[in-house]
Amino acid sequence: MYAMERQELIERILLDEGRVSVVDLSRRFDVTTETVRRDLDQLERSGALRRVHGGAVSRERDSTAEPTLAERTRVRSEAKSAIARRAMEVIGPRFHGSLYLDAGSTTQAIATQLPERLSLAGGQVEIVTHAMPLAYALAGTPDADVTVIGGRVRTATAAAVGADTVRSIERLRPDIAFLGTNGISASFGLSTPDPDEAAVKSAIVGAARRVVVVADTDKLGTELLVSFARLDAIDVLVTDAAPDAALAAALSDAEVEVWIA
Repeated sequence: MYAMERQELIERILLDEGRVSVVDLSRRFDVTTETVRRDLDQLERSGALRRVHGGAVSRERDSTAEPTLAERTRVRSEAKSAIARRAMEVIGPRFHGSLYLDAGSTTQAIATQLPERLSLAGGQVEIVTHAMPLAYALAGTPDADVTVIGGRVRTATAAAVGADTVRSIERLRPDIAFLGTNGISASFGLSTPDPDEAAVKSAIVGAARRVVVVADTDKLGTELLVSFARLDAIDVLVTDAAPDAALAAALSDAEVEVWIA
């Protein structure tokens, strides 16, 4: 395979997955890691991607880049559904407590599956969210009362943000919060591109008794503009592949449980 052919395939993989690793591409193309690094360097010079430790990410993954909810929902949907199923194992039999659902494409997968899970739990549950699509999806769920927190609704996430939203969340104490993130790294913690979104997520982390972060592997090792929580502020990370050594060690030091879907 010629270098140009490999590079075209790398661009296609990035379009589908958002991130590539040197080791994975080396195995996939049966070439040395040095060859892959040269390909990635060439693609970075042409503006097709951004190099990161161990691989590369799409230019859309720059620290302030934020795809819309509709765009994110189409990416890695099977992995997000699997993560949602695994994450809901925190809802045990006869659960009668309260849940907070953050905005995002993976938490949207939770909202889709949650009614069936609650019917098995057999108890009445209070659900709170500031995400309009999630509230709509959960409206009318027989085993739940749904409360929507208002505020200015951002186009990118279809979720409420702002000072009133943050104050409303700070008055709550949900038993479990399912939290999304755009990035999670050993040194920077959890991060997102937008300061208003970061303020809301930080409030959720501070309010919940138990914080369950749901993040596919594209988010692991990634750092966005605004950090909103340290690793030791969360209880469980649910993802679809094991984190790399550095992140795994940091999560272990922070006593975060890592669940692989």
